[in-house]
Amino acid sequence: MIVGISGHQRLSNPDDWEWVRQEMKACLASLSQPVVGVTSLAIGADTLFAEIVLALGGALRVVVPFSGYEEKFASDDDRGTYLSLLSQAEKVDVLRRHNTDEESYYAAGKTVVDLSDLIIVCWDGKPAAGLGGTGDIAHYAQSQRKAILHLNPTTHVIARIESDSNETS
Repeated sequence: MIVGISGHQRLSNPDDWEWVRQEMKACLASLSQPVVGVTSLAIGADTLFAEIVLALGGALRVVVPFSGYEEKFASDDDRGTYLSLLSQAEKVDVLRRHNTDEESYYAAGKTVVDLSDLIIVCWDGKPAAGLGGTGDIAHYAQSQRKAILHLNPTTHVIARIESDSNETS
């Protein structure tokens, strides 16, 4: 199964990452194997997802928003994690740069959705802070009638998002 990810880079309560890790791992382990994980390898949910996919014996397909994306990582540790995971990818797609970084991130998120059968969103349910945020990608996935699993790291609720905008758990 081909599974994509979109999610927060930071959480207001860092302890919530452990809940996300456990639920994401349980979800991915329950799918028919091997899983191909599609990600842009942003910090936070994307890198956590990639690590779990690899630990479960799956493969990574990375959608890089633009050439030089690694320079956008603020810390050496985050850049190192990105480069390490990128080197383990079976396939890497580098997209052309758009006018703004946000437009490029949105294009990458849409590509992740387009390549995937199931999208996992690690999302508090709030509107995206900027173009290409998780809220935008969740809405795009709905418009493409993709299966969406919503892991809410704030409320610790797991729900399927239906393409008609109704959520059911």
